[in-house]
Amino acid sequence: MTDFNRKVEETTARVNKTMSEATDRLEKESAELIKYLNEEVVPAVRQHSTKALRTAAEKLSHLADYMEQWSSGRR
Repeated sequence: MTDFNRKVEETTARVNKTMSEATDRLEKESAELIKYLNEEVVPAVRQHSTKALRTAAEKLSHLADYMEQWSSGRR
């Protein structure tokens, strides 16, 4: 029975070590992913969103001008 307990303890130690290494790596990779998102993705999305809003505002302005011209022409 002692041999079995020793093998279980060795296996448990290996699993714990593997899990610890995996956890450490996940924490590191997660931190790098968050940094990348904050430094690269978020600014790009904001920039493109700003451009999209400006384009939409311009198109809406043109539409309003068209609607004013069309309604004044019908009178």
